[in-house]
Amino acid sequence: MIFCPSILFGQDATEIVTKAHEKMQGEQSLAEMTMQIIRPNWERSISMKAWSMGEDFSMILVTAPARDKGSAYLMRENEIWNWIPNVNRTVKMPPSMMSQSWMGSDFSNNDLVRESSIVTDYTHTLLADTTISEYDCYKIEMHPKPEAPVVWSRVVTYISKDEYLQLRGEFYDEDDTLVRVMNGSDIKEMGGRLLPARMEMNPVEESAKKTIITYQQIDFDIDISEQFFSIQNMKRLD
Repeated sequence: MIFCPSILFGQDATEIVTKAHEKMQGEQSLAEMTMQIIRPNWERSISMKAWSMGEDFSMILVTAPARDKGSAYLMRENEIWNWIPNVNRTVKMPPSMMSQSWMGSDFSNNDLVRESSIVTDYTHTLLADTTISEYDCYKIEMHPKPEAPVVWSRVVTYISKDEYLQLRGEFYDEDDTLVRVMNGSDIKEMGGRLLPARMEMNPVEESAKKTIITYQQIDFDIDISEQFFSIQNMKRLD
């Protein structure tokens, strides 16, 4: 591309991705959300709270349904743990489990616990301008860096120009086949920021399946420290 978009817009692809990531995550945050898993013959709803601090610390607590209530997931730097209260057991999750489905949904363990980072684990290339749901967007291709904990051969993300909203993501496997698509919608103000309140993940080859995450609220002004993200605290969250 002779006429480099990074010159025209005064920023490069990595800067755009970083701004979008920081807007959605923040330095510290607490989110309340519901996940709806939709299958041809059944549906399931899971409610949860999620805390995060920077890139290295996150915690998810399942609050409903009753059979899963109290289950929790912890990422602390390079270690990821799962607390299963029904059997009073803590499990350290190996890297091989990160690409597996999170509680039967179309999101992976990595999507929810965020072992990999769209900022630090990928290189970014600005492809073109496009439009998603009437928003003018940057189209950015991301390739995993060597040794990054990523299962995708590449990801194409669409980020709005005005508000740095992550409106679409396309995920390709090692054969460069499009495997799944994530769409962000229902743009509203949460935690003082304009954000997509609905994230829908669709497996490309199984159109009857989808998983929808709906954010009820996000707070970016919480007071939290590294000590919060401990195995002991994971067991006593409510």
